[in-house]
Amino acid sequence: MLPWKRVIRPLTAFLLAAAAVTVPTAAGAHAADAADAPSSGWNDYTCKPSAAHPRPVVLVHGTFGNSVDNWLGLAPYLKHRGYCVFSLDYGRLDGVPFFHGLGPVEKSAEELDAFVDKVLAATGAAETDIVGHSQGGMMPRHYLKFLGGADEVNALVGIAPSNHGTTLNGLTALLPFFPGAEDLLNDNTPALADQIAGSDFLTRLNAGGDTVPGVRYTVIATRYDEVVTPYDSQFLTGPGVRNVLLQDLCPVDLSEHMAIGLFDRIAFHEVANALDPAHAEPTTCASAFS
Repeated sequence: MLPWKRVIRPLTAFLLAAAAVTVPTAAGAHAADAADAPSSGWNDYTCKPSAAHPRPVVLVHGTFGNSVDNWLGLAPYLKHRGYCVFSLDYGRLDGVPFFHGLGPVEKSAEELDAFVDKVLAATGAAETDIVGHSQGGMMPRHYLKFLGGADEVNALVGIAPSNHGTTLNGLTALLPFFPGAEDLLNDNTPALADQIAGSDFLTRLNAGGDTVPGVRYTVIATRYDEVVTPYDSQFLTGPGVRNVLLQDLCPVDLSEHMAIGLFDRIAFHEVANALDPAHAEPTTCASAFS
């Protein structure tokens, strides 16, 4: 990839953030709320976990994502393998339809807490497993660490998670040179500000260690990630952690930040292994066809 492309893509994310709070909301009249959209068989509250897969799976979308579009690949993949699968919308901003995950991460974690309680009550399960993409792989750690989530969660699988924030290939270092830019992010898209490397939120989240006892952690990253950079900042340290680099499983996999969460079946195969390690099968390039 040419160097300028590595800069343009993350810069676009910041521009989208500004646009999200300034575009007339009338455009939202033409877009159905993600929670009301068809979900291809998941979010079925009559689903009862099987003996083979006794825990429901909660999918947590990323920044600018929603409960449907983020999971059009992975949710059916897991449903086909016998899991009860659920997804939520979180971090919604007033007047911003369809694009979610923009509110303060701490508040989003409270929404996740309530959603997990709802799923556990409906399914009768004692615990859930969580799979999240980008912010959705990091935000649940606040729920686990500060909101009692460790008692309700068996495993957290992060796909390209922003666990230690992002430098956006160095662009965040330029924010102080643009008066008002940091205030714009804090005031209008708090989740973006929270995910900048070194933010107050991330400092609190990672203080004292990355993990909490009793939860298994898996991180699946790609070296071609252009959003959460550097890519190895996604990895966790601590007991019960497994860090996976996609290219160690399949060297020719070129997925970047979006592709690894949206349609990369090699990554999906590794998610399935993380959810059921007792029956894990080696993930290779051939897993794209499994």
